[in-house]
Amino acid sequence: MITRMSQLFLRTLREDPADAEVPSHKLLVRAGYIRRAAPGVYSWLPLGLRTLRKLENVVRAEMDALGGQELLFPALLPREPFDTTGRWTEYGEELFRLQDRRGTDMLLGPTHEEMFAATVKDLYSSYKDFPVTLYQIQTKYRDEARPRAGILRGREFVMKDSYSFDMTDAGLEEAYAKHRAAYQRIFDSLNIDYVICKATSGAMGGSASEEFLAVSPTGEDTFVRATEGDYAANVEAVVTPPAAERDVSGLPEAVVHETPDAETIDTLVEWANGAGVTVDGRAVTAADTLKTMTVIVSEPGVEEDELVGVLIPGDRELDVKRLEASLEPAEFRLAEGEDFEKYPFLIKGYIGPKGLNDSGVRVLADPRVATGTSWITGADEKRRHVVGLVAGRDFTVDGHVEAAEVKEGDPAPEGQGTLTLARGIELGHIFQLGRKYTEAFDMQILDENGKRAVPTMGSYGIGVSRMMAVLAEQNHDDKGLKWPVAVAPYQVHVAVANKDAAAMEAGDTLVEELDAAGVEVLFDDRPKVSPGVKFKDAELLGMPFAVILGRAFADGKVELRIRGGETHEVAADEIVDKVIELVRG
Repeated sequence: MITRMSQLFLRTLREDPADAEVPSHKLLVRAGYIRRAAPGVYSWLPLGLRTLRKLENVVRAEMDALGGQELLFPALLPREPFDTTGRWTEYGEELFRLQDRRGTDMLLGPTHEEMFAATVKDLYSSYKDFPVTLYQIQTKYRDEARPRAGILRGREFVMKDSYSFDMTDAGLEEAYAKHRAAYQRIFDSLNIDYVICKATSGAMGGSASEEFLAVSPTGEDTFVRATEGDYAANVEAVVTPPAAERDVSGLPEAVVHETPDAETIDTLVEWANGAGVTVDGRAVTAADTLKTMTVIVSEPGVEEDELVGVLIPGDRELDVKRLEASLEPAEFRLAEGEDFEKYPFLIKGYIGPKGLNDSGVRVLADPRVATGTSWITGADEKRRHVVGLVAGRDFTVDGHVEAAEVKEGDPAPEGQGTLTLARGIELGHIFQLGRKYTEAFDMQILDENGKRAVPTMGSYGIGVSRMMAVLAEQNHDDKGLKWPVAVAPYQVHVAVANKDAAAMEAGDTLVEELDAAGVEVLFDDRPKVSPGVKFKDAELLGMPFAVILGRAFADGKVELRIRGGETHEVAADEIVDKVIELVRG
């Protein structure tokens, strides 16, 4: 295929768009791959659409190879299936809800578990129909509160979602393993730098869950890796080792102290050390203090919100995402001024767990807050703290919760050294959903003994449009994009940088020969554009290989530029064979 730039619907930009923060956003807009239509919504221009379609086909080939069957559900969905699973309310404000002219509730699909489960129930009734894996590649919609970074986090995005249906748990594990391996082949084939992380299931539900994260300093997800093993996890999925429990008998009694100038953790520690307070014979540190956070929790389907206390060690900050994952599907917000007026027993800055216990407030604690651990906390009175408040003796907790930040150097599980922190972009997420959705839809299948049984499901997603942004993030330099051969809009960029008529004629002949050999060619045949502009556009657009017919053409030579690599001078009569060799690897 030959595309001539003199006819291509394209305008490149020399300046970054004003709202662009990350390289992929800047370059995909500047290179004319995408164009902003609204916040978080982008149009796909010809070059961008070619790469998107190629990425879809890379994914499609692997899904077909593992036995998946492609279908396509509508993006506009009825409310009823989401009411069946409770996700009409669970999804919260991210769901695009609307009504048709008759007042019927509808939504724009953020995901399609309900549709897959309901359809399989409608069409299949015997164990002989299973296992089955179905998938689609389709546009999804989520009303992101803060869409950013171009197509990395938008309100509209292209996703591949597949679902396996099996009659046994062993079958689900096999389907899960097949998808996991297929995802590795997809990302490996594109040379993406990624890690597979343990993850939480969130609103999807289910048990086993792993994320595929592309390593990138611009990523919104923080993940951890072990220094001495293969452990990797999203921070939301990191499990804090619980503190060892101790016998509370014989521990010193709790003592309340006046602390007039201890309004922060730092000043509290300074006061404690100045007052001669010690912990097990050593000086007090922030880790010996206990922060008591108060949050307002909203449970789906529950009309009245609940005040909840969250305890975390004083040397840690609250990690909102970890607490969100721990409480999901419930939502929460930090208690504010009006809440303190509603609950007068909350003394801002001096809240302690004992006061919450006395007032009947549910208390959730970091796993480090184990029976027998002793803490310095607020005394529920202004300018007063209590020293030696012991969990399990002076206060109780109603459960443990992962809410504290994970720090570099924290212990890794199973003796794998310590944890290091990195940033990543979510490429894919796979879940062993189990029977959450098939039970919700009362999917009764006759098994081989003639008895009714409920199938089990797996869910497997890949952000196809996001994968394009990831490739741009990981494959660019200060001049522009650098696409892998498999998904570049064109495999070779040919430019005539010589105004000589013979050079233009030779360029026409060259692209025709390349096309006849099956090479996809972008031909910069623009007659009134300077060589410098052509060179800059070639680097910005990022095709893997560029052939330049310049001054050396008079001597029978052309330039072969490998994007991001070396430049070679090649005899004009050998260039076709050389390009074919490079394209085919």
